[in-house]
Amino acid sequence: MSGQLPFVEAFGPTLQGEGPAAGRLSDFLRFGGCNLSCSWCDSAYTWNAEEFNLREQITLMDPAQVLEAAPATSPLMIVTGGEPLLNQTKPAFTAVLAGIRERGQSIHMETNGTLVPTPEVQELVDLFIVSPKMPHAGLHKRSQDPSLNPGWRGVHLEGEAHLKVVVKTREDIEATVELAKRHHWPADRVWVMPEGVTAEVLATRWPMVANTAAELGINASHRLHVLAWADARGH
Repeated sequence: MSGQLPFVEAFGPTLQGEGPAAGRLSDFLRFGGCNLSCSWCDSAYTWNAEEFNLREQITLMDPAQVLEAAPATSPLMIVTGGEPLLNQTKPAFTAVLAGIRERGQSIHMETNGTLVPTPEVQELVDLFIVSPKMPHAGLHKRSQDPSLNPGWRGVHLEGEAHLKVVVKTREDIEATVELAKRHHWPADRVWVMPEGVTAEVLATRWPMVANTAAELGINASHRLHVLAWADARGH
């Protein structure tokens, strides 16, 4: 299959640190490029050319090279970014997803929710983790719109897709609940988790997040990878 993809890194075995699969043994495959520019992004090396040399961070690879670089040590592959769905119209992208499935791994895909997956991608992905951004993500570039794409309603009605929103305050959690209601997203597939890349910051926010989520009838997730490895890459 011709075409190249912006490969950043792949690693595993490790644990999925957050969301509906938190604690599960997983491998990770990360692609470069993003259509947003969140101020607190923990993987800004995938897109922020002002702070990182993207020629060093991103390597263009064909599907066979990506599959060779991506581990197959766990039953679950997390495909993430950046924003991986930026690549979804490339035949190389679906070739990689199909290759992962063929070797026996399930696929979870993490996305910011601004793009809706194609039917071909939907068929290959077992679970989408959709993370729309609250205002505390900061100002995005002029052409960037962080709004949740309304097309996700069709996706979560047909397949498994969970909202997973980073929050700082009770107001963020209330806004998440309202967002889910507007998009008719089932409450049992809605998650909030505290913003933070250190155990100390998470410890200050987690009690409020857990209590408010329980009060409002949605799920809450800690960030287990931060507790174990802080913000070190490769976990």
